[in-house]
Amino acid sequence: MTAVAIVCLSSTPPALAEPMSLLDRHGSRVAIEPYAPNIVRVTIALDKALAEAPPGDGPIAKADASGWVHRTDASGDIFSSPALTLTVDAKPWPKAPSQMERYFASALPPVSMSVQDANGTLLTKMTGWEMAPVTVNGEKTFKVGATFASPADEHYYGLGQNQEGSLDLRGRQIDCQHYYDAPAGETVCVPFMVTNKGYGIVWDNPARTLVWPGLHSTTRWQSQVGERVSFFVITGKTTDELYAGYAKLTGETPLPPKAGFGLIQSKARYESQQELLGIANGYRQRGLPLDIMVLDWFYWTRMGQIDIDRTYFPDPKGMNDTLKSMGMRSIISVWPRFERESRYFDMLATKGFLLHDKEGNPIDGLPMRYDRAGALLDSTNPEARQWFWGTVRDNILSQGFDWLWLDETEPDLIPDGYWYARGSGDRYHNLYPLVHTSGVADGSARDRPDFRNMILARAAYIGSQRTGSLFWSSDVHATWDALKRQVPTGLNFTASGLAYWGSDIGGWQWPKGPKAQRPVLVDPAGATAMDADYPDYPELFVRWFQYSVFTPTLRIHGQRPGTALWEYGAAAEPILAEWLRLRYALMPYLYAMGRRTYESGAPFMRALFMDFPKDPKVATIGDQYMFGPAFLVAPVTEQGQTKRTVYLPAGTAWYDYWTDQRFEGGQTVEVDAPINRMPLFVRAGSIVPMGVAVRSTAEKQALESIRVYPGANGRFTLYDDDGTTNAYRKSGMKAELVWDDRTRQLTSRSRLPTGQALTGLVRIVGQ
Repeated sequence: MTAVAIVCLSSTPPALAEPMSLLDRHGSRVAIEPYAPNIVRVTIALDKALAEAPPGDGPIAKADASGWVHRTDASGDIFSSPALTLTVDAKPWPKAPSQMERYFASALPPVSMSVQDANGTLLTKMTGWEMAPVTVNGEKTFKVGATFASPADEHYYGLGQNQEGSLDLRGRQIDCQHYYDAPAGETVCVPFMVTNKGYGIVWDNPARTLVWPGLHSTTRWQSQVGERVSFFVITGKTTDELYAGYAKLTGETPLPPKAGFGLIQSKARYESQQELLGIANGYRQRGLPLDIMVLDWFYWTRMGQIDIDRTYFPDPKGMNDTLKSMGMRSIISVWPRFERESRYFDMLATKGFLLHDKEGNPIDGLPMRYDRAGALLDSTNPEARQWFWGTVRDNILSQGFDWLWLDETEPDLIPDGYWYARGSGDRYHNLYPLVHTSGVADGSARDRPDFRNMILARAAYIGSQRTGSLFWSSDVHATWDALKRQVPTGLNFTASGLAYWGSDIGGWQWPKGPKAQRPVLVDPAGATAMDADYPDYPELFVRWFQYSVFTPTLRIHGQRPGTALWEYGAAAEPILAEWLRLRYALMPYLYAMGRRTYESGAPFMRALFMDFPKDPKVATIGDQYMFGPAFLVAPVTEQGQTKRTVYLPAGTAWYDYWTDQRFEGGQTVEVDAPINRMPLFVRAGSIVPMGVAVRSTAEKQALESIRVYPGANGRFTLYDDDGTTNAYRKSGMKAELVWDDRTRQLTSRSRLPTGQALTGLVRIVGQ
């Protein structure tokens, strides 16, 4: 170890950011590189050039060592900022190994380090690293990883989408890879994990990665391909500071178009222009709000033609004009797959724009599922991305469609054993959804600069939030078990720094489930969405819809005869209609949450650990959550259930949304949950704006009321804009509402975005 004097680092980063310091621990090279006072990157390798090399594709921030100081003492090299201190431990000259050590010990020179907060409290300690030689896809490479100490009271969240049914990741093995066929439902790898100890780790490796959080008192990361260890530590006094750091490092979350917060109606699939417009008309004739109609797959003549079959969709431009005249928008599904017989296949193969084997031959289909339906566009190739966007723009979007659904973004055609232009499919296993959606986001920004982009995407990676994507939990089953799993699944996904997530309401797979064990709560008479042997399916759909009204996106989809709101029977329809109207009444609240996420990076569908860190009881609760600052949501996920217990976090009072009854926090209550009601509570001090009824977000929505739940002071920033352009990045209408609980007055220093006067809108709950 070379002694280094105290050095104040320059506030101006060089053009090519150098590590703050490159240390040598007897052959292990350790690079320490700050990105902000609370963000630091650690890279460990045997090769100096690898240790100094930049991070992978997810992070986009520039290194910034402003305010950091480096000093050395007997303990090691100490790097400190106003937010954290990282100490790379000194290592004595290695002694000769014992007989046991000769057999078991790693050949790697050891590296360990610790991270403390500004008060000197230990946040985490890395105890070692690993590099084990392997041959993967013909490449001589390594498995690489690092191990961290795990105290008994540490809990872990995030890592993308895992549908195994629990929130806390502690004590589990997380196979961090995109995998459509995962037994419990598709897994999606976003290697960002946050803890309840005031820090998070962004793991900088796109290969399949195994993570064992808190297993046997350690947390271990192991990527299956790599030649170095690279990760970022983000610290924060609150979880929102962690997400602000993640956004700084990997990109902000754009504000979706306002229509993206409304109802998105889909089906696998609408077979004709007439059928799609008939469903849209059905909503308007029934007085039900709707924002977006979706045209799913097989509207084309062949997979990869990137065309619209005019036999069934004779006038797509006229269809979209009709939707717009009804106050609706459209999304169309475009796949990255190309059949050999399609018009672009030979060109793409010749240019090397397809996933291929080591001889360069395109990989056609999925042999494990007897799927021979085409080769995969190689979106790691920038030229292929540009070609794809330009072709989709000219062939599809030119017909009046607003936004794209990029399906199969995991991708479904597994790249392991094959090759991208970038390199081995195993090495870049998890990268595809970021580069594929980025190609569309970049193209839209270039060619439609005044139109707000939105993408429906089935998978994500570090930084995918910056592409304007809305994500969903893939093709889940239409069962009660699948619904129950959605709640913790979504909470871990948003805990991974990606705010916009939802599920196919009612499940995507054909409705089929076990026989109901309790009396069915929704009479299935008149339902056409399922066969007669699933009489509790309308009840399941009602519960799934209630839950989804309180998720970031509200999208009906599925492989069934009918999916529209009136196709679940006469008993279900009025319940569903009321919940849909509640979603639209909450649009001023929802849109303000979207703006807050754009500015802060923090999700608004929030596991309880985020907002109640001093209440240890919430650390493992995965069947309740906060929706914005006001609502505590407790979905009903059991068939025939008419009551459920709800834990009310300590430190605040709570109001039952339906009865206005007040409860003190820190207790578990049992509440009624008849089929038309899902348990909802509102935190004391909340300000909840409610809008008047509208047909869609295309209509200007006035405020119907502003509800105030007394018991604490409160603030809420109302926000509005045109809902469709990118002007929100520079402008928008805001009004900060302030509730003084002592004087029981709600005030605003500025005019409300709707132009209404505050007087007459305020409703104080319980008064």
